Amino acid sequence: MRMRPDLRGLLAAALATLSLAGCGLVNELRGPGAAAPLPPPGPRPQSPIEPDLALISRLPQEDPASQAERFQAAKDAAQLTPTTSNRLRYALALATPGHSGSDPVAAERQLSQILARPETLLPEERMLATIELRQVEQRLILQAENRRLRAQAARAGRDRLAVADRRLAAEAAENARLRKSLDDALAKLDAVSHLERSINDRTPGGTPPP
Repeated sequence: MRMRPDLRGLLAAALATLSLAGCGLVNELRGPGAAAPLPPPGPRPQSPIEPDLALISRLPQEDPASQAERFQAAKDAAQLTPTTSNRLRYALALATPGHSGSDPVAAERQLSQILARPETLLPEERMLATIELRQVEQRLILQAENRRLRAQAARAGRDRLAVADRRLAAEAAENARLRKSLDDALAKLDAVSHLERSINDRTPGGTPPP
């Protein structure tokens, strides 16, 4: 059931009164020497791995030209200024799928080298590098399994083709044998017919002698 407008106004006024009364009660409980309320928190400080997270998030979504530019920038920074952060960012770019510069083998090698000296990494960087290394390793395992299945399917296809070739060769040999047998039978039949004609030709009137 909907409230009438006058009841809604009375309810709003009552809530406002209770709120003001509550504020006054809190101030009385604090006392004259109580500290003032803390100011609202300021902006959250940037995490040291936010640029890395932005890189691996944006890189697969950009157009090829932007992907190449962003990847090359990470590579140049790692080569010209090989700090741990720059090397990690380049390794993350290598580990990110979905662009032409992705190379999980090189990413695994570089991430392993970086994690070999954990004291040079911030805790957040070490955690991110560890997670990415596990993902790259899993990706390489899946790729190896995919290649194995493809090779297995190719071998099975070649085996089936070899069986079919042998079957065709056997059928061709059998057809040749049957054709030779037929030719031999026809030759014998022709010889018998020729012999009969020769005998009939030597007998007058074609009637065989008594």
